[in-house]
Amino acid sequence: MGAGAVGQAVAGALVASGLCARLLVASRTIEQAAALVADLDDMRAAVASPVRPYAASVADLVDCQAVVIAVRARFSNTNATDMRMGGAQANAPVIRVLGAELRGYTGTVLMVTNPVDLMTRLFAEFSGCARVFGIGSNLDSARYRLTLARLLDVPLDAVDGHVIGEHGDAAVVCASATRVNGHPLPVPLQQVRDELATRPGRINAGIGRTRSGPAGAVVTALRLALGLENGLVELSAPYRDGWLGIPLRFTSGHPIPCLPALDDTEARQLDTAHTKLRAAYLALRGTPSSSLPIVRTP
Repeated sequence: MGAGAVGQAVAGALVASGLCARLLVASRTIEQAAALVADLDDMRAAVASPVRPYAASVADLVDCQAVVIAVRARFSNTNATDMRMGGAQANAPVIRVLGAELRGYTGTVLMVTNPVDLMTRLFAEFSGCARVFGIGSNLDSARYRLTLARLLDVPLDAVDGHVIGEHGDAAVVCASATRVNGHPLPVPLQQVRDELATRPGRINAGIGRTRSGPAGAVVTALRLALGLENGLVELSAPYRDGWLGIPLRFTSGHPIPCLPALDDTEARQLDTAHTKLRAAYLALRGTPSSSLPIVRTP
């Protein structure tokens, strides 16, 4: 759902991955969806992908095994800090409408729209869907492992570590549980935090929006959530009386929370993220819904 910059990257990654047989694309207008489908069809032919893309309406998505939500309302983000929270008031009405339209959907939903932890919970509440996850902490964890591998001059696959909590300023770097080649070691936390804080802005400044990273996180999460592979992935999910990014171990598509051991500082940071997101969500629930201008297929 969504044919903007991120939706295009997600759709392209799904076609290239050969993950599914059919890929339904719904967007603000049927013309947008049809245009993306034509482009994806070209890609399918060029790479001999088995994935067949189709333009669709929101109602058509109820027959899919999974729905990926990458919509974005039209707004200008004026936040100088807490950037991802800047879209909360604008995106919430769209997510609420989509939740109502997909109420009772029984498949897996992956939320990409920011602020992803809030939008994941909002969609789950308004849709009643039992399997709703947000991809933000998986992207943060990928960036963490990439950054640490570069700083320590080791291969990426040597690094095992997580970023949990909020996909945003209250993210928790699980440094105490991080392992490199199976061994604990001091993590240059300030350098890591600086990179995690500035990396999205550099990408946005250069190409307008982060695309490929979220698309990769979606493909990884789908492989696990649909039971195609078993493994661990950091996703936004219910935790205590809120929703946070936490590691989930998927076995045959069934998720089990699997939090790493945290030191006292990290535990306090996770509590701070929990309190922040819970308060932000309670405030957000008062945002009025609005109609989502989607043209239906005949």
